[in-house]
Amino acid sequence: MFLDTSGLLALMFEAEAQHEVAVAVFRQKGKRLTHSYVVAELFALGQARKYPRAPVVAFVQDLLTHPTITVIWVDEALTREGMALLEARSDKSYSLCDAVTFVPMRQGGLREALTTDHHFEQEGFGRLLP
Repeated sequence: MFLDTSGLLALMFEAEAQHEVAVAVFRQKGKRLTHSYVVAELFALGQARKYPRAPVVAFVQDLLTHPTITVIWVDEALTREGMALLEARSDKSYSLCDAVTFVPMRQGGLREALTTDHHFEQEGFGRLLP
């Protein structure tokens, strides 16, 4: 399963509406993948929701060393693939982070994401958080 920004925030903070579901789903799934753009976006979303910075920093530190989570470090090639997807989907409101996510999900055969983002469904993936 892909770990998206909204899913990670729900996993991290009990105050998030989907917290209990996120924790249950995280425990069920084996293969977990995310990327560095999501990590960067997680800090911004945490700040926008007025969460304290220290727990977000600690969570990300744990995420980066977690034995069952693979973190892809976004490079120029992946960014260009994401940009190509954005150009091909001009009718969608995907962010670059979304587009960069969809590329390795397809390449790795992942079909589901821990997310509340409807863009995943638009791209044909399963959204694990309503």
